[in-house]
Amino acid sequence: MPTSTMKAIRLHEHGGPEVLRYDEVPIPAPKPGEVLVRVHAVGVNPPDWYVREGMPNVPPEIRPPLHLPIIPGTDVSGVVEAVAADVDGLSRGDEVFGLLRFPSLEASAYAEYVAAPASNFARKPARIDHVQAAGVPMAGLTAWQFLIELGHDQLSPFQATQHRPMALGADTTVLINGAAGGVGHFAVQLAKWKRARIIAVASSAHESFLRELGADQFIDYTKSRPEEVAHNVDLVLDTVGGPDSSRFLRTLRRGGALYPVFFGGYNPAETAKLGVTISGTQVRSNGSQLAELGSLLDAGTLRVALDSTFPLADARGAHERAARGHIQGKIVLTVA
Repeated sequence: MPTSTMKAIRLHEHGGPEVLRYDEVPIPAPKPGEVLVRVHAVGVNPPDWYVREGMPNVPPEIRPPLHLPIIPGTDVSGVVEAVAADVDGLSRGDEVFGLLRFPSLEASAYAEYVAAPASNFARKPARIDHVQAAGVPMAGLTAWQFLIELGHDQLSPFQATQHRPMALGADTTVLINGAAGGVGHFAVQLAKWKRARIIAVASSAHESFLRELGADQFIDYTKSRPEEVAHNVDLVLDTVGGPDSSRFLRTLRRGGALYPVFFGGYNPAETAKLGVTISGTQVRSNGSQLAELGSLLDAGTLRVALDSTFPLADARGAHERAARGHIQGKIVLTVA
């Protein structure tokens, strides 16, 4: 490392994209169990702008503490620069990608270097570059932990029971709302990998993209209400979630399930009457699951769609792009 400092994006106050400041800060040192990674690219995710805004959409009783100034971000792809003495399996020069420290908000990924637990990382798939790899961790692991394998024993703060993914197969119909976004486009591909029938919900601009990924049916939500078009669905993955998510209950068959990525309000009497289940989880860092996603990326079974890229110094522009919505794939920051 040429110096002891690096460039990073920091928040000194909460607010809009304009509060993202390009600062010079000390390079972190890896603690026991950690590696230091020279960052090549950073994935931009919804928690990044929730943190920037002060997390007003999270109930105060489960809101994690935020100590300003803070470096936002969780997803990186880069090259290992240094390794703590007790770390096995990774060495200086290895190309890696990871979802760091999540659901903690202390990953500090919008930076030229990050230090994080070695267990959060997997080797970067050789088939894709760092920019593509940075778009995978949070979105890919969210789709994986909701649909394929939970991989941890932590309860969601929004439900009292453990999330258990439904077994997917050729006889399963999965409706994915927000199918063109980060989580959605991975979910389409993972469900198709399991041979499920896919109904993708998005705006018309994304139809050809989603059919290329494997969608069997497409619903343009600007022209039709999905709950009036789709029926007898086995599983709905609602990547948008929130207050309007309950409308998807009427698309399900008895015994079906709704998985909202962001919980809303649901009427227990209604779900009992319909005979359906609502279940969710909170994505968590998991290097071994990320390695499984990496194998699928190397095999060409999965691909990463990039909506747009911005230099680290223009994180504001990336957040402004996110605020405009209608994202196809992932927004990524590039680091010189």
